[in-house]
Amino acid sequence: MTMSNTPMAASPLTRAVLEIDEYASGLGWDQPARLFALVDTARLRAEEPVLAAQLGLEDEQQTSGLTPIEQDEIPADQPLDEFLGTIAWPDAVAGCALTVERLMLPPSAETQVPQGLDEEKLARWVADHPERQEVRMTVAVLRDGARESALRLREKDSSTEVLTGADLVPGLAEALTATFED
Repeated sequence: MTMSNTPMAASPLTRAVLEIDEYASGLGWDQPARLFALVDTARLRAEEPVLAAQLGLEDEQQTSGLTPIEQDEIPADQPLDEFLGTIAWPDAVAGCALTVERLMLPPSAETQVPQGLDEEKLARWVADHPERQEVRMTVAVLRDGARESALRLREKDSSTEVLTGADLVPGLAEALTATFED
């Protein structure tokens, strides 16, 4: 992955989130969720020079930063929250990130949601709603509790239209943070 459109003034975590968003964007839409380990780039170069070379990191001038490393495919038959509950990271992993696509409704639609729908019927109702938006969320957390998110709407699929912020997807950030708890 390269950071061609990532602002260098951003924090290492923000740069990692934008790098993952750009990578996911290159794969197109309608993709499965993807999980990434975030490792300290300098530590990776020092402790795993062969892997660093495979990732094209041996010539990087940057001394601080995070390198996203995509993990194995997330099982499609298991709910995401259950899957995240099974993860344990080795000490070398400084953080993790997840990119996932979802349908989103504007706040004005909340009053229109029919009562008593089970999860499947609610998902179908949202999918059929005329104001629905497809969004790709990339959320990253570090062991120290730092978090960052990037949101990209399908209808505004451009690197200049990506919204970033620490608390854009708090529930997902908390679920990722829990993967570092004992």
